[in-house]
Amino acid sequence: GWLFWRVMACGRRSGDSKRQVILFILCVCLCQSGAETLRYSLPEEMERDSFIANIAKDLGVPLSQLAARKARVVSEGDEQLFRLDQSTGVLTAKESLDREEICPQSDTCTLVFKIFFENPLQLIRGEVEVRDVNDNAPVFPEKEMVLKILETASPGSRFPLESAQDKDVGINGLQNYSLGPNPHFSLATGTAKDGVKYLELVLQRQLDREERGELNLLLTATDGGSPPRSATAQVRIVVVDANDNIPVFNREVYEVRLAENSPLEQLVVRVTAADPDEGSNGEVRYSFTQTSERSRQLFQLNPTTGEIRVVGNLDFEEAKSHKMVVKATDGGELSAHCKVQVEVLDVNDNAPELALTSLTASIPEDAPPRTVVALFSVRDRDSGDNGRTECSIDGDLPFSLTPTFDNYYELRTNAALDRERTAEYNITITATDWGTKRLSSQESIFVQISDVNDNPPEFTQEVYTMSVTENNSPMLRIGRMKAMDADAGENARVNYALVRQEGKEQPEVSVNAENGDVYILRPLDYEKVRAFEVTVRAADGGSPPLSAQAVLHVVVRDENDNAPVLLHPPPDSSAAGELVPRWAPSGYLVAKVVAVDADAGQNAWLSYELAKATEPGLFRVGLHSGEVRTARAVTERDAARQRLIVLVRDRGQPSRSATATLAVALVDGFSEAHLRVSEEAPAAEPDGPLTLYLIASLACVSALFLATAVAAVVAKVRRARRGETDTLPTFPPTATESSAGSLPRSYVYDVCFAAGTVNSEFRFLRPLFPCFPAGLPPGPGEQRSSVCS
Repeated sequence: GWLFWRVMACGRRSGDSKRQVILFILCVCLCQSGAETLRYSLPEEMERDSFIANIAKDLGVPLSQLAARKARVVSEGDEQLFRLDQSTGVLTAKESLDREEICPQSDTCTLVFKIFFENPLQLIRGEVEVRDVNDNAPVFPEKEMVLKILETASPGSRFPLESAQDKDVGINGLQNYSLGPNPHFSLATGTAKDGVKYLELVLQRQLDREERGELNLLLTATDGGSPPRSATAQVRIVVVDANDNIPVFNREVYEVRLAENSPLEQLVVRVTAADPDEGSNGEVRYSFTQTSERSRQLFQLNPTTGEIRVVGNLDFEEAKSHKMVVKATDGGELSAHCKVQVEVLDVNDNAPELALTSLTASIPEDAPPRTVVALFSVRDRDSGDNGRTECSIDGDLPFSLTPTFDNYYELRTNAALDRERTAEYNITITATDWGTKRLSSQESIFVQISDVNDNPPEFTQEVYTMSVTENNSPMLRIGRMKAMDADAGENARVNYALVRQEGKEQPEVSVNAENGDVYILRPLDYEKVRAFEVTVRAADGGSPPLSAQAVLHVVVRDENDNAPVLLHPPPDSSAAGELVPRWAPSGYLVAKVVAVDADAGQNAWLSYELAKATEPGLFRVGLHSGEVRTARAVTERDAARQRLIVLVRDRGQPSRSATATLAVALVDGFSEAHLRVSEEAPAAEPDGPLTLYLIASLACVSALFLATAVAAVVAKVRRARRGETDTLPTFPPTATESSAGSLPRSYVYDVCFAAGTVNSEFRFLRPLFPCFPAGLPPGPGEQRSSVCS
C-alpha cells in the first residue's frame, strides 16, 4: 500500500496523467508478484483491534470480492490472533499482543497467518512480525545481595554477582551495568562459552575490617530502550575477619551422565569442598548460584552434604544438558565455586509418530500392482537407535510399504485387487523404533476398492420352467427370472431382454427389463400350444456391457374349456333308433355311446350315465364304456318304444357335459315287421374312411337285400289281394293300435346298419315304421313309410 501511494504521488508530481496510469499498472503488477507472502510488522502491546494492514489494497482485490469469495484469515496454532473485516479489507489484531508471552526468549517473533479465498479456492500466506518495545525493565533476582569478603583478599579478586534478567530482546534487552562510586570495587562483565553473560565484582583496593566493616554499593542494570529502563540492587559487602582458608572443591567441574527416566530423589552427584580452618570457619555449606530456574526445578542441592538429587522429570527432548554452579561457603563466609554439568541420556520413552501426507481413499480394482495409495512420514523424537524406525503392515494384505526419503513411506499395492472378494481394506500400519525396549504406534488407513465391470450376470438357473393355465388373461405374470451380478453400482444393474431368433414367430411372452418378471402377452390355447421355449439375455450396465443367457420353458396347463363331443349317435340327430328283441336277456348290448373330449388329463376323462328313460329300470349305461345294456330281461309288459337320454360328463372343475338321445324299439323278431330308422334319428356320419367304406358296402348289400325283399312283398301283396287268407303277424298292442283299432294287412322288413358302428361289427336290425293301406291313417305315434308300395 505504501508503494502504491508513493507511485501515485510521483505520477501527480510529474503532471502527466498518462505516466500516472502506467505507474499505477506497474504498481499493481508489483503487488501481485509479491502476493505469495504478505509481510507486516506490528509493535507489541498495541490496543485491541489495532490496524495491521489493508489486505484488499495490498492484494489489489476489490472489496466486493472479499465477501463474495468468503475471505477469511486463519492463524497458525490454536489461538486466532487476527481478524479480517470483509467490508473494509482491514486486517486487525483481535487482542493486544505481548511478544514476551508469545515468543519468550526469542530474538524475533513472527506470527504466520493464511488468507483463504473461495470460488476459486486461493491461499495466501502472511507474516506479522511483532516488534519488541521496551515494556519490561531489567529485574534482579534479589533486591539485596550480601557478599562476605575476607579482609585479607588481595586486589584483583573477583566475586560473582547475580545477573539481572530482562524479558525484552535486542536493543531493548539488558545492555550494561553500573556500580555506584566507591573506593574498593569495580564491575566486570563477560560472556561464558555457553553464551551466558556473567557479572563479577572486582576488588581494586584491599579491605580493612578495622577501617570499615561493611560497604553498601548500588548496582544498576540498564537496557537499551528509548527511554531506557533500569533496575537496581543493593550489594552489601561484609568484611570478614581473617579467615585465611577458603573452601576448596576437589574438582572444578563435575560431569555427570544421567538417564532421562531417572526416578525422583535419585542421587546425581555429591560435590565436596574442604576448608582446613577450624571451628565455624571450617564448616562448609552449599548452595546454587548462577543456575537457571529450570535447573533449580529439576535438581535439589543438600546444603549440608552437597548431594544433588533429581526432583523433577527430566526430558532429553526438552534439554540435553543442564549446567549448574555450586557455591561452597564456610563459617567465615568465605566461598568457592564449582560447576556441575549434567548430560541427559536419551531413553526410548517416545513412540514413533505417523503423519499422513496424502491418501487416495478409493482405487479401482483393476489398478496395476505398485499403485501408490498413500504417503506418510514417521518421526521419533528420541535419538540414536531409539529414534530409528521401521514400518510394517499388519495382516496378509495386498499392500506393501516402500521407504522414499526423510522417513517418508509410500503405501503401494503389490497384487491384483478384486472388489468382489474384498470391497474395502482397513490397513493398520505399525511404526516401531529400534530401542532396547521397542515402542510402536499404529495408524489405520481405510481404502475402498471401486468397482470395474469384470463380472457378467449369472442366472440362478440355466433353465427356468414356468406354467400357465390356458385361456389366461393378457399380460399375466407367471414368474421371475433372476440374474445376479457380483459387481456394484451401474455395473451390477441387470437388464433383461428376449433373444430374437430369425425365422421364428413372435414369442408369446415378455420379460420386464428391470426385474425379470415374465408375462404372457395373450391368451393361450392348450389344444394348440402345449409348451414353448425362449432364450432370455441378462446384460449389466457396464461399459462394455457383459451378458449371460438362460432358457425359459413355458408349459401350458389344460383347462376344462371343451365339452364332450358325441361321435355316436351323431349330435345333429334328434334321436337314434335301436332294435331290441323281446327275448333280450339282462346285459343285452343295445347300443354304444361314443364321445371324445379335446381337453387333456382328467378334463378328458369321460363318464356315462342314464339321465332319463321311459322305463329307468330296463336299461343301464356303462360308467366308462358308454355301452347301453338291458338291466333286466325284456318282458311283454315293457313298452315297445323306449326313449333313452344318456349324459356324458367329463371330470373337469367345473365339469362339462353333453347328452345323447336313443330311441329303442322292442320287437318280437326281426321277421315280424319291416322297420327303418326314424326320421328323427338319422344315421350319424361315418367316423373315418374305414367306417365309410364299411357303410358303403353294407349299403350295397342292404340295397340288394331290400330290392329282393320289396319284390317278395309285392308278390305277396298281390296274392293277398287275390283272396289269400294267410295269417299275418301282429305287433305288440302298444305298437299296432290304430285309430280304427285294426292292423294293416301287409308289412315290410328292412335290414339296416347303424352309422358309426365299430369296424367289422354288425349292429342289430333297426325297426322301421310299417306301411299302411291307402286311405287308412296310421295309428297314434306312427308314421307312414315312404317306401311302402
